[in-house]
Amino acid sequence: MPDETPAPATAREMIALLTGGTGFTEHRPAPRSQPPDGPLGWAGYDAARERATARTGEEESVVYGTGAVGDRACVLISFEFGFLGGSLGGLTGDRLTAAYELALTRRLPLLALVATGGSRMQEGMIALTQLQRVAAASARLRAAGLPQIAVVRDPTTGGGWATVGAGADVVLALPGAQIGFAGSRVRPPDADPSAYGAEGQFAAGQVDAVVPADELAATVEHWLRALGPHEALPAAPVPRALPTTGAQAATRAPSATGAEAAPGAEPLPHERTAARLPRTGREAVARARNPRRPRAEAYLADYLTVRLPLHGDRCGGTDPGLLSGFGLRADGLPVAYVAQCGTPTRPAGYRAAARTIRLADRLGVPVLTLVDTPGAANDAEAERAGAGAAIADAFAAVAAARVPVTTLVIGEGGSGGALALAAPDNTHVTADGYFSVIAPELAAAILKRPSSETGATADQLRLRPQDLVDLGVARSIVE
Repeated sequence: MPDETPAPATAREMIALLTGGTGFTEHRPAPRSQPPDGPLGWAGYDAARERATARTGEEESVVYGTGAVGDRACVLISFEFGFLGGSLGGLTGDRLTAAYELALTRRLPLLALVATGGSRMQEGMIALTQLQRVAAASARLRAAGLPQIAVVRDPTTGGGWATVGAGADVVLALPGAQIGFAGSRVRPPDADPSAYGAEGQFAAGQVDAVVPADELAATVEHWLRALGPHEALPAAPVPRALPTTGAQAATRAPSATGAEAAPGAEPLPHERTAARLPRTGREAVARARNPRRPRAEAYLADYLTVRLPLHGDRCGGTDPGLLSGFGLRADGLPVAYVAQCGTPTRPAGYRAAARTIRLADRLGVPVLTLVDTPGAANDAEAERAGAGAAIADAFAAVAAARVPVTTLVIGEGGSGGALALAAPDNTHVTADGYFSVIAPELAAAILKRPSSETGATADQLRLRPQDLVDLGVARSIVE
């Protein structure tokens, strides 16, 4: 029976899929000669290149130039797997670095459509060192505040995955694509094949989304719109400490109601319940723990017309209780979001949050964080996964951000696990929220009080929304 598997898309077919077949202008680097059969004198290498050209119509394994996806201009790189397996050699490196430089000069985002088997053996270490050239070019683009998006196709392995692919800010994958540093012929014989596929890499937090081909153009256009480039960032401000007394706080908090964020900050979502303020600390805690109150998904759905999730911590971990990514508001403006979903936040969640905040900061996109967690996960697995370091990294990402970071407490604000994602001087709270140094039950236990005194302890902690404004921890209560 004949093989009915469709042939992989060529480099130019992929460009046409994204650009609609129009508006792509190819660029070529200055020609450079090579010695016969390449830098190693590998017998038959020139003949293999000639056959690859005759088969594909390409002179190298990469095509690049400028184009547009929808109405968003970008620099495109597309790998031709039919040319020696999309492998990277010295001339490939010339084209890749020229593409990055073109994006830098034109101040355009870089979109790479990757399909490669890795470095070209016929050029030995000369081929392998192209990875260093690509990494340096990518670093220059990051330093300039320009985004990089990779679409990984079948297959994407070796150094091409470890630089152009996995090194991008956003990694999208086509369904069923083979993705991994190790190619199919060099893996251990007992390796789990699912670990090397698009879906497996998504489950491990290495890929942000698996996108069907017919949805790819629209998805990439949304990402290009959300990531920019945007205005250049100002110099980093000196962090300001929170006030330590109620008197100091009274001069800072605008009022106990209203949704006015700090100047230049991201506008706040509306309160989803319009509930009255809690009368006691016990009531505040009970309302925040009510399973029927609105959660992060409801706020994000109401606030953003387009959501573009970033998935995973790039260290092999995911946290379903933390949502992060970029989105577009109804006015078309982009915003990055980090949202806790009411569960203990795991180390992978904090690392994903820090990744999102740093990317938004580099690209000049304001950040909205939604705080809702009883606290950081504290089980043995979380400790082994580096809970302390991950929380510290989230604190550092918020503290170092040059873009406005705005926080809305929509439920539980449990200790440092919640504070790690809260913006100093720009935190707001809904009537369903509370913030506390510790859960009142745990505070009573530490103080050796009976459980009957938990409510009184909650009152002493002054964790209600109106208490948070009075203390200067929150700027306002959102209505």
